[in-house]
Amino acid sequence: MRSGDIFLWAHRGASAWAPENTMAAFAAAEVAGADGIELDIHLSRDGVPVVIHDATVDRTTDGEGQVRRLAFSALKRLDAGAWFSPSFVHEPVPALVEVLEWAGGRVRLNLEIKDELCGQVILDLLRQFPSVRALISSFDHRLLERIRRESSEVPLGFLVDSVFWRRGLKRAVACRAESFHPRQDLVSRAMIGACHRQGLTVYPWTVDDPLRLEELVRLGVNGVFTNDPQILPPE
Repeated sequence: MRSGDIFLWAHRGASAWAPENTMAAFAAAEVAGADGIELDIHLSRDGVPVVIHDATVDRTTDGEGQVRRLAFSALKRLDAGAWFSPSFVHEPVPALVEVLEWAGGRVRLNLEIKDELCGQVILDLLRQFPSVRALISSFDHRLLERIRRESSEVPLGFLVDSVFWRRGLKRAVACRAESFHPRQDLVSRAMIGACHRQGLTVYPWTVDDPLRLEELVRLGVNGVFTNDPQILPPE
C-alpha cells in the first residue's frame, strides 16, 4: 500500500503529536505529508469562528466555560497546549481566519461545523480566501442542506455515526455532496459501493491502527481521518 493510494486527513491536525486543533498540530500534519487537515469550528460570543472541538474550553485549555459564552479576546488568552505537553505551553486557540491565511492553497482543509450558527459566517469568510481548498462537513445534515442552498459550489462532506447510514447517503446525494464520512466501524463493502455509485468519495474516521487501515483500503475507501499522518509505511 502506497501513500498515494488514499487521501490522509490529519484529524484535528497531527493530534497524536501535538495538541489538537492548534497551529502546532496543523504545521506538524503538513510536515508529516498529510493530504488534508480536519478541524472543528465554534463561534465565540462575539461571532468569531474559532478552532476547537468541544462546546466548552474545559478539556483542551486552562479555562472553563462554553465557547459561545466567551469573547474572542478571552479565548485567545487561554493556553490550549499545556494539557498535552509542557513543550506546547501557551499554544493559543486559533481563529479560523488564521488557519485560512496559513493554509493558502498548500493543504486542503476539512472544516467541521460544530455550531449551527457557523454556516453563513464560514461561507462569507471562505469567499475572502479563494485559493483555500476547503470542504465543509457536519453531522448536522440540515445545516449542510442550508449551506447548499446558500452556495451551489462549496464541497460538502456528510458525517455519519449511525447504522442507518442510507438515510445520510440519500441526503448527501440530494445535496450534491462530495464525500461521505462514516464512523470506521460502520464501513462495509455495500456502503462503499453505494457511495461510489453516486459519485461520493468515502473517508472513514478515525483510523489509527495500520491493520485496520489496510482492511479499509481493501474494502475500497478513498481515504481516512487519522490522528497520526504517518500511519502509512514509507513508499
